[in-house]
Amino acid sequence: MILKDNIGSIGGMEFAAFKLKEGVSEDILIELSKQVESQFLSQQEELIMHFLVRGKDGLYADVAIATSQQKAEEYCQQWLSNPVALQYLELIDESTVDMTFWSRIN
Repeated sequence: MILKDNIGSIGGMEFAAFKLKEGVSEDILIELSKQVESQFLSQQEELIMHFLVRGKDGLYADVAIATSQQKAEEYCQQWLSNPVALQYLELIDESTVDMTFWSRIN
């Protein structure tokens, strides 16, 4: 999990719910998430927090919190050109993805 000192400047969030492809383990998901954080997300200055959560029935969510919704969307687009992020995305069953972006209102 990434957590930076500027937590008071939270302004936006990306919330991506998904299921894993058949045969992919949660352990692999967690390991690749750690690699994405260390090799890619840790370099994004306006990314405040990143973490995974698990829900019911094999549902997961990848959450990225940034200084603005615009920054959260920018970082999301950058996943598509980062080699380790692309490996992470390969674990996900694309037909189950529900990605939304949010702006802080208070």
